[in-house]
Amino acid sequence: MTGLYNLLENRTVTIMADDNKTKRTDSSLIKALIQTEAEIDRAELEKSQADKRTRQIKSSKTYKSAGPLKNLGSKNRHQEEIRMLEAELAAVKNELRETKEALQQARLDGVSMNSIKVQKSVREMKNDASLMNYIEKAVVRKQQHDKNYNDALTYAGRLFMNERDAYRRTVYETLLQGLKIEDIPEFMMREAFTDNVQLSHAASFRASLNMRIRQSQLFGTLPEYILDDKKAAYEFMDKLNIRRPWTSEKSFKADELEIDPSTVVKPADGAGARGVYLIHDFSDIIDLKRARKLDSKEALRSSMKEDLDTGRVSEDDWMTEELILEDKENKTPGSDIKFYCFYGKVGLVLEINRYPELKYCWWTADGERVRTGKYDNEPFLGEGVTPSEIEMASKISKEIPAPFIRIDFLKSEDGLVFGEFTPKPGNYDEFDKETDQWMGDFFLEAEARLTYDLINHEAFTTYMESRQG
Repeated sequence: MTGLYNLLENRTVTIMADDNKTKRTDSSLIKALIQTEAEIDRAELEKSQADKRTRQIKSSKTYKSAGPLKNLGSKNRHQEEIRMLEAELAAVKNELRETKEALQQARLDGVSMNSIKVQKSVREMKNDASLMNYIEKAVVRKQQHDKNYNDALTYAGRLFMNERDAYRRTVYETLLQGLKIEDIPEFMMREAFTDNVQLSHAASFRASLNMRIRQSQLFGTLPEYILDDKKAAYEFMDKLNIRRPWTSEKSFKADELEIDPSTVVKPADGAGARGVYLIHDFSDIIDLKRARKLDSKEALRSSMKEDLDTGRVSEDDWMTEELILEDKENKTPGSDIKFYCFYGKVGLVLEINRYPELKYCWWTADGERVRTGKYDNEPFLGEGVTPSEIEMASKISKEIPAPFIRIDFLKSEDGLVFGEFTPKPGNYDEFDKETDQWMGDFFLEAEARLTYDLINHEAFTTYMESRQG
């Protein structure tokens, strides 16, 4: 087996000589080698255990009580030994079968469930007034379940602490796929400092935003949250000479709201398209969220009241702003262009077409269409953004002392028009694992660059001036 390992090591050296970028031994071969050695060790152990079990049977009372049989001929004595061994083996097999059935049943309980079945079950418990009791017990079970798996995976890693570098690296990187960042033991993290193990599975955009919210609970309002206020956001963008729509100077109640053509009516403090109405004229009003037309002021006010009654809009506090159109001749509303920015870098771009049908399209900063696990059911081939627009968003985010912020624009006939800053995008937990980890790396890198700039006395003059104003 040592010869096989040496052959594999020689193969690695050859690969590295041919290509300096190839720094790792083929993971699949390493895993196969580990498995082969483990099976050889298991076979030797099983042989040793079988020999031991035979000696135990021969020294057992059952075997000794068969003393008279020992006077039988060697053939009969041999047959009786086989019979007793078979009886012992049958008992062990029965015990093993029962254990396997229990394990299989537990496994089937998990595999047979899916998201829809889980949601149905939870809904039924709520209807039966048993959900609270279930929640309390489920939390305890999940904590124990996670602890058991973490303990098992951690101990599995410890068993390879003193193995060859290639073995240890392969095992650790496999284990890291099943461990959250807070679950990774120190002895595995130590390998990251030697560059023997990459923590590519450890980053999480979701976790980073969650921790950012926790920071705000501990410290207070964070820099990016200040720009969540529309007035502060507009003052900041005015200083950067970025085009934005004109807005009403004050907010109104629905009954007091002055409604004019070529305007947008929206909640003073809202999210998404809830409660947003595009007024082309008084007989052509678009309810953007529900993608429907209204034909009068009365219908508009009735719909706004419905928004309040159903909770789609939380407060009777409304404002008006300039109507941005992508195509004025056809009255096409401006598409939403949302830049996911990480302190001077754009990670993702979301393009949304809201009317007449809600559609989504994701882009990388390099202009490639991608799937992210979010809104994948309503994709469309959008138009994307230009390199200059990517550069603009990047420069704006570099002016904000925060690792992440989403910068939202509307597309007009003559370019992008700023809409708002979004420090906490809705449903940011719905990205698939690959996208979550990828953007998690963006977030961590942005934090490091921001820390470096702060140490080097970056002033963030525009942000500070708008904040003081």
